[in-house]
Amino acid sequence: MHMLLVIVGGVVLLGVFALFGKLWGGDVAGIATAAKAFVPAWLAVALINMWVGVTRAGYTVAQELPILLIVFAVPAALAAIFAWRLAKG
Repeated sequence: MHMLLVIVGGVVLLGVFALFGKLWGGDVAGIATAAKAFVPAWLAVALINMWVGVTRAGYTVAQELPILLIVFAVPAALAAIFAWRLAKG
């Protein structure tokens, strides 16, 4: 359940990035740039989530790595698709 909540949080954060891209950029290119900027920010959040799982929850790095990959990949893939569709259209 925690993993799903973190993924949903990533999608919400992507929406916040897209909103600020629209507000600051004023056009589709600003939104696409914000989606691209989301990826490294989300990687940092996912790594922090992994660190908390290892240091506080007692999981090993080997147990947390697959979770990290899923938690990072789903919102990052959505951001990539989002940026690609905006750049294309």
